[in-house]
Amino acid sequence: MSLRDSAIVAYAELKVMERSDRDVWELDAEIMESLLEKTGIDKAEIDGLVLAGLTSTGAGNVFWAQTTADQLGLEVDFCEQVHIGGCSAAGSVARAAAAIDAGLCNTAFLLFADTGRRENNSVERSYRREWIEPYGLMGPPGAFGLLSKRYEAMFGLDYEMLGKLAVTQRDHAVLNENACEKLRKPITIDDYMNSRMIADPIRLLDCVMPADGASGLIMMSKAMAKKKGLQKTVIPIGYAERTNYGGAMNLVDPTLSGHKAAGEKALKQAGIGIKDVASFHPYDDFIIAIMLQYENFGFCKQGQGCDFIRDNDLSYKGNLPLNTGGGQ
Repeated sequence: MSLRDSAIVAYAELKVMERSDRDVWELDAEIMESLLEKTGIDKAEIDGLVLAGLTSTGAGNVFWAQTTADQLGLEVDFCEQVHIGGCSAAGSVARAAAAIDAGLCNTAFLLFADTGRRENNSVERSYRREWIEPYGLMGPPGAFGLLSKRYEAMFGLDYEMLGKLAVTQRDHAVLNENACEKLRKPITIDDYMNSRMIADPIRLLDCVMPADGASGLIMMSKAMAKKKGLQKTVIPIGYAERTNYGGAMNLVDPTLSGHKAAGEKALKQAGIGIKDVASFHPYDDFIIAIMLQYENFGFCKQGQGCDFIRDNDLSYKGNLPLNTGGGQ
């Protein structure tokens, strides 16, 4: 048995909202109902629940996964909440596959939902309070501003190429009916360059916008999917993660990230090279994070990200489409 023995047999998502008009459990139920309708399976067949732990709504509840199962009327043999930040949704796929492989469940419901704009119950307790914020580096925009300045000092930074990334993703959001309606308006590189400075050189159009929404998957073994006649499936072929990359080092290069180690491992597991990748869908909380992932995954060498962006068509019609749903 391996990762390839599992199958994603259905996907559902709701429209991304600037602020949800419904409770998070209502969104959960809508996702589950859609997945059951698409697969034709009975709710009672779901015996695994895997939640992405990146939820500010559920952050105050240490029994969030179990409470969600209760609210949805699910009785499961495997109940898991994945806490690896923005990687939690992808990490849920690997953990569900492992649970199916181990016989801990047969049909897993993977749920990614949050209404942090409507109801934020999180309390930040981390190194930031003690070691960063007292010195004036306030939040992720400040951190990415510092990172951007460091990259620029090391390699130079063409901000218009970052603008190209922002424009490309916005063009894709315009085409996506489920994208946040506020952001379904085209922008230009000039719009990007002239957007309000947040934490020099981070501009407004560099930043992720907090939003509410939900999506989900149904996973089972390939054998079970075949038995049920579910032919539209996605087979995961490679996965890897790295947490706290360089965390034990006293002095780190902030332009390097765990994507390098995880990318090499995932590609090896999949049996492909980086040049075989036909489209790229990275986590994009800040625009420069996309460029750094191009470098760390090996699409180009360190310091050559801007040249890579300039030389490639990243639109949905191009040679390496980027976040065709519109990104964040």
